[in-house]
Amino acid sequence: MRSAEIRRKTGETDIEVSVNLDGSGSYSISTGIGFLDHMLEQLSRHSLIDLTVKAVGDLHIDQHHTTEDTGIAVGEAIAKALGDKRGIARYGEAHAPMDETLTRVALDISGRPWLVWKVNIPMPRLGEWDTELIEHWFQSFAQSAGITLHVENLYGSNNHHIVESCFKGLARALRQAVEIDPRKSDAIPSTKGTLGG
Repeated sequence: MRSAEIRRKTGETDIEVSVNLDGSGSYSISTGIGFLDHMLEQLSRHSLIDLTVKAVGDLHIDQHHTTEDTGIAVGEAIAKALGDKRGIARYGEAHAPMDETLTRVALDISGRPWLVWKVNIPMPRLGEWDTELIEHWFQSFAQSAGITLHVENLYGSNNHHIVESCFKGLARALRQAVEIDPRKSDAIPSTKGTLGG
């Protein structure tokens, strides 16, 4: 079973994350930020990665540290569960429609973290979540997971739909990329023989 647990404790946050890459999409999420909880639930359900997140942060200051550290911890847990990445498909892509909105996500579990973010969210807040932090969550996640990640909202007008389609697109692309390729389940998918930079 490809699973991992991470504990990230700083002076700003205390976060516990567990993942099972070969799960069924079951989740238990508590970050103190309702909209972030909702998005992480979507990430789990549509990737079929079992995900538990328990985060306590300095929300009396703002949501920045909880958002950033949650992204880091989830990314670290996925990277740890992947191990040497032997047998994975490595690449994933998805178009995620949601009503009037369409978002494209493509990723490479390359060991070379990068984020290309082409998403405009006009509203300053969704629920109580500051929308400027959403890109920061994706950046933190991609960095700690070692993923090259491209997210582009092609069109849409409803801010909730735009953000949710980004997370659902990530989920579906991640689901493809972490799957074991039955034709090469014993091989690391790189001519270098390693995925780490």
